[in-house]
Amino acid sequence: MTRRRTVRTTAALALVAAVLAGCGTGGSGGTGHGAGSAAAEPGGATVTNCDREVALPSPAERMYVTGDGNLLSLVLALGAEEQVAGVTGLDDGREALSTVYGQDVVEGLPVASPDRPTLENAIAHEPDVVVSGWSYGFSDEQNFTPGGLAEHGIGAYVLSESCRQEGGARGTMPPWEALYADLANLGRITGHPGRADAVVEDIEERRRALEQAPQAQEPPTVFLFDSGTKEIFTSGSYGGPQAIIETAGARNATGDVADTWTEVSWERLVTSQPDAIAFVDYPGQTFEQKVEVLETNPATKDLPAVEEERYVNLPIAAWTSGPLNIDAAEQLRVTLERHGLVPESAIEPRHDLRP
Repeated sequence: MTRRRTVRTTAALALVAAVLAGCGTGGSGGTGHGAGSAAAEPGGATVTNCDREVALPSPAERMYVTGDGNLLSLVLALGAEEQVAGVTGLDDGREALSTVYGQDVVEGLPVASPDRPTLENAIAHEPDVVVSGWSYGFSDEQNFTPGGLAEHGIGAYVLSESCRQEGGARGTMPPWEALYADLANLGRITGHPGRADAVVEDIEERRRALEQAPQAQEPPTVFLFDSGTKEIFTSGSYGGPQAIIETAGARNATGDVADTWTEVSWERLVTSQPDAIAFVDYPGQTFEQKVEVLETNPATKDLPAVEEERYVNLPIAAWTSGPLNIDAAEQLRVTLERHGLVPESAIEPRHDLRP
């Protein structure tokens, strides 16, 4: 987005584009990645994204990638970094992406803008495809319309997690399914469908290990604290955190909210009586500032999770929908084990993404 949480809650700007996407929702073994087995499609690929079929270049040669690092993680996981013409908001995900995909790869990416993109900036990089999401922080909302991009010969891929429901809330499919759809679709668009299959299979294998690990008789409750002052920004049933928290063997305190990233009241945090609190790390409100808010607020300072500091802090690129979600699930699992909230297991995080 680049999703500064204080900005998102007031003026999240709509990306809209000639949405395209991928038939990645029905696949072998029920994983929703069958489209990833298709061959590369020189000249174009027609895929389904946000319930619309759109034709995009395949293999795309000049992608303009926005977001907090999660959209870029999709591209890097597919080995398509040389097909990137420009990235925005890289700083939020730089450290995590470097840990997983290599510092040389990340530092070699062409930075189009350190923060929010503009239509002019996108056009200047001559992309054939813009990879972004609804309300992902474009600074000139009115120009980022399907017609606005199409007039310049630019296609667009919209992150499945951010697709809009009727009525405006985000999220139209379960989060793991949304991730697999994106991998399959972008695998076709980049010309790396086999790599997409391999990434999904790896995530599935790691998911199975987590789900087969010893489970608590009563799953502990985890509250995802993105940011908060007057209200709390968190994530509901369609967001990446839902998949992460459930896969780690816990329950999302706001899993009954049919949205992705959304605001809830402080009362909602207090009444959920979380066993642990997970933080989204990014500039704007530091981890230390968030902890201070919780530890000084009369409504939250006496919560057992706060008193006993049952915290986990992970970068935004790990919480927003992308391949790093499985790394976040592994890290959350071992954190829950350390606090005695789930039984010990043999799970070890493949990558330590903690800031």
